[in-house]
Amino acid sequence: MVQENAGAAAGEGTRIRMATPDDAERLLQIYAPYVRDTAITFEWDVPSVEDFRQRIARTLERYPYLVAESADGQALGYAYAGPLKERKAYDWACELSVYVAQDAHGHGVGAALYAALERLLSAMGVTNLNACIGYPAAPDDPYLTRASVEFHTHLGFEWIGRFHGCGYKFGRWYDMVWMEKIVGDHPADALPLRPVSQVVALLGE
Repeated sequence: MVQENAGAAAGEGTRIRMATPDDAERLLQIYAPYVRDTAITFEWDVPSVEDFRQRIARTLERYPYLVAESADGQALGYAYAGPLKERKAYDWACELSVYVAQDAHGHGVGAALYAALERLLSAMGVTNLNACIGYPAAPDDPYLTRASVEFHTHLGFEWIGRFHGCGYKFGRWYDMVWMEKIVGDHPADALPLRPVSQVVALLGE
């Protein structure tokens, strides 16, 4: 069960719930250091709280947006899904993103969020999970490590492609790696995705 597994992976009392736009300020506090200090995200400027609120709201119209919380309600990390591409034929494929608070690394928060996200997306009918990951040319880059590729590999994702020098940040050029995990069959007659509102109850099982 999602919440029980999250507790085991990320520490006793940890729970995973659906985010709301009102979480924007706290989640932005988690995200901002990634923008300012790393090339994990290729975003250059920290968005405003209102912009982040709108991002959460737009995602929730179609996909899960999850928050991991400690027993005292402190947000430890978040993860969400988005379209691989906007055109209709891509409906069954999603791109995933996960960010964990700097002081919560190494406690299974990211893995617990991904497990919950995969469960919900599979229930919706999504077949392909994709991750777009910044990748440094050298292993000792001060702004980006190769840890995200290792994280996704551990969770069953496979390396499927690499774009060279497509991102520029901090005066450096970065590659972009695509990784993929197949979580559903590809039937001849694919059914439309179930709305996220119909599967959110699975978080409480």
